[in-house]
Amino acid sequence: MRCAKITRNTKETSVKININLDGKGKSKLKSGIGFLDHMLELFSKHSLIDINLNAKGDLHVDKHHTTEDIGIVLGQAINKALGRKLGIKRYGTSYTPMDETLTRVSLDISNRPYLVWRVNLKIEKVGDMDTELFKEWFQAVVQNSGITMHIENIYGDNSHHIIESCFKSFAQALKKAIEIDKRVKKQIPSTKGQL
Repeated sequence: MRCAKITRNTKETSVKININLDGKGKSKLKSGIGFLDHMLELFSKHSLIDINLNAKGDLHVDKHHTTEDIGIVLGQAINKALGRKLGIKRYGTSYTPMDETLTRVSLDISNRPYLVWRVNLKIEKVGDMDTELFKEWFQAVVQNSGITMHIENIYGDNSHHIIESCFKSFAQALKKAIEIDKRVKKQIPSTKGQL
């Protein structure tokens, strides 16, 4: 099974994560940030990646360090669990509607991290979480997983729906990209011979 365990300790946070890419979408999440836990739970459910996360951070300062460091460890865990990336489909795209909102995520597990973020959030907070932190979270995931990812909210009004559709679309696109193609299960999906 494609699993990974990552621990990150800094003066600002302590984060531990275990993931199983070939899971059933089960999660145990404790970040101290309710809305982020909600997004990670639905990411796990729709990607079928099992996630066990325990994070403690300087939430008395703000939620930035904890949010970013959770993105860092998730990205590192995805990269580690994929190993040499033999046989993966590599690419994934998903359109995800949520009520009035439609979001597209298209990604490439290329080992060339790059984020295109075309998401306009109309309010500064959802619950008690700053909406600007979601770009930081996705940036941290991308940089540490080696994924090129384009996230575009095509339309929508409600910021909660927009953010949720981004996470669900990411989950669906990643599920497609990490799937093993049985026809080429021992090959690296690149004409270069490596990713």
